[in-house]
Amino acid sequence: MTVIEALVAALGEGVVAFDAESRERQSRDLSTVPAARPLAVLRPRTTAEVATALGICHAHGQGVVPQGGRTGVSGGAVPRPADIVLCLDRLSGIEAIDTAAATMTVLAGTPLETVQGAARDAGFLCPLDLGARGTCAIGGNIATNAGGNRVVRYGMTRQMVLGLEVVLADGTVLDMLNTMIKNNAGPDLKQLFIGSEGSLGVITRAVLKLEPLPVSSATAFCGLAGLDAAIAFLGRARSGLSGLLSSFEIMWPGYYDLIIGTPAGSGATGVRPPLEGRHGMYILIEAQGGEPAADADRFERFLEACLEDGLIEDAAIAQSGEAARAFWGVRDAVIEFNALLGQRVEFDLGLPIGRIGTCTRAIEASLRQSWPDARIIWYGHLGDGNIHLQVAVPSVRPHPDHAIDEIVYDHLREHGGTITAEHGLGTLKAPWLAHCRTPAEITLMHGLKRTLDPMGILNPGKVLVDGAT
Repeated sequence: MTVIEALVAALGEGVVAFDAESRERQSRDLSTVPAARPLAVLRPRTTAEVATALGICHAHGQGVVPQGGRTGVSGGAVPRPADIVLCLDRLSGIEAIDTAAATMTVLAGTPLETVQGAARDAGFLCPLDLGARGTCAIGGNIATNAGGNRVVRYGMTRQMVLGLEVVLADGTVLDMLNTMIKNNAGPDLKQLFIGSEGSLGVITRAVLKLEPLPVSSATAFCGLAGLDAAIAFLGRARSGLSGLLSSFEIMWPGYYDLIIGTPAGSGATGVRPPLEGRHGMYILIEAQGGEPAADADRFERFLEACLEDGLIEDAAIAQSGEAARAFWGVRDAVIEFNALLGQRVEFDLGLPIGRIGTCTRAIEASLRQSWPDARIIWYGHLGDGNIHLQVAVPSVRPHPDHAIDEIVYDHLREHGGTITAEHGLGTLKAPWLAHCRTPAEITLMHGLKRTLDPMGILNPGKVLVDGAT
């Protein structure tokens, strides 16, 4: 009996699909990795069906690629033609909210925006937020340890996960649905699966820690002289706003000019400039708290003091929710990069904040030396040291992706950074793992993979690859 026959016999044709339309729909994610139609698509409705499917695939040595919302940009959800896709979109829904403990139990295929809405309706905040909120699934967020806009205050996804239910490669179900903040009964096994990108097990349920719902929000768009001023401004915000600081986004002038288009704001994005004139750096800062009047006054006084001290050159404070969304529109316009830049290489770099300046300058100098006409766009989450980079070389075809990778990652290694801060390794970054992890660490990672997935069926060819540079 073939693996497909075994799956159909055990799960039925309502779960197993191998028609061309279903296979085409699950053939890609948002990365540049070429699409590939999988052998079949599984859409289980329960954890038991996930376990049955993996048990059969394990027995047949069949590669399985777990998929959530397919919004990743590292190629972690792209199958190979011989793989079977395990799509978790039917495992969707909020199972429980414990208002006393401030926790939520949720199925892995639930869209992040649904999780956020359920938390808000119950009077809480789901602290994780990113631009793909309407499409990405919470299980995928956990499997990639997603970052997003509020890491400076709440940390990565890892910090909000109390418990998990995970199905191992052989179909074994691990019930680790802990609901307590304090539980020191042995090693915290759930941490093995957070950020493992579906390569060690398939997440089916999660217990999330919720936060108090902010009732005040203050947003400002600021112009500064340069990166040194931005870093000093970050330090001042951490102390001056204390626990209120929730976002601190940075945009280099090249990014700002690309998105705005012209000083009059007539660029392709249609985004209006929040500030008059040009500056050496731009910061979008947000503070959230529990006392609307007092918090707004504190935020304004903080910015006034920074202006008076010359730390910032100009600032516009959002006077309404609509104005705040317009400010965020400048930062969220990254969705226009396909139209604005075309073919390019994108990076998700993590650096110690004090080394961002020297590293980014060194990278840019090397890129310019190789390709003087390169379009180099920097932006990111300064508060947590996560800097994004887009590099396009329109004059060279085929596009020099590997050569660009080599320049960027070599400089990153010299400055003690990481090749991925929040997007994961997937297919595109896995070959460069040794640039930021030691041989001993990589050996241990391979050992864990062999222990938990001895047949190597889970997300094959992703995360851990032989010969990483």
